[in-house]
Amino acid sequence: MAPVPWLLMPGILMQPTGIHVMAILIVGIVIFFAIHSVSIINAPWRDRTAARIGDWPWKGLYALVSLAGFVLIVWGYGLAREVPLNLYFPPAWLRHVSLVLLVLVFPLLLAAYLPGRIRSVTRHPMLTATKVWAFAHLLANGTLADVVLFGSFLAWAVVDRISLKRRAPRPIPSAPPSAFNDMIAIVAGLALYAVFLMGLHVWLIGVSPLA
Repeated sequence: MAPVPWLLMPGILMQPTGIHVMAILIVGIVIFFAIHSVSIINAPWRDRTAARIGDWPWKGLYALVSLAGFVLIVWGYGLAREVPLNLYFPPAWLRHVSLVLLVLVFPLLLAAYLPGRIRSVTRHPMLTATKVWAFAHLLANGTLADVVLFGSFLAWAVVDRISLKRRAPRPIPSAPPSAFNDMIAIVAGLALYAVFLMGLHVWLIGVSPLA
């Protein structure tokens, strides 16, 4: 096992254990989803705050908090992979199922910005992509860190989708509607998936999905 970096905790220099790295991951998840759940919990408060401080300052604050949470998630998850705690051991064939499901993710993500039939049918393609991505990773990975990370994304996407039944979705900047948007989303999405599969996932995450 590769050596785990040392972490400077408040007043204490210690080598992180599984508990410590999970704390980093969990804090990151809480921060990330706290800011992403403002509209779910209290959309009127979000609107009043954005109107009071200005739309762009709100977006800047939103981006900074999201980035802080994301950095902690990446850091904590990377450390957790060094001290894994396995909750279950997925059979090898589930990895193949996961890879097939993940084919859908990038086309769905792009469809959120390319209005077409895919967006009309799924209604919220970005949330659908998030749910498929998280579920596929839970099928192929069984450590505590995986369950906490991907389970959190899956649960949040489900809650957000349910909340959209009682609130209007916020408009997403997107291309003009076109009959070609679905084809663009599919072709470009599959190309992105191939790039991730062939090397980008290893470069970003350190793990090959084909291993």
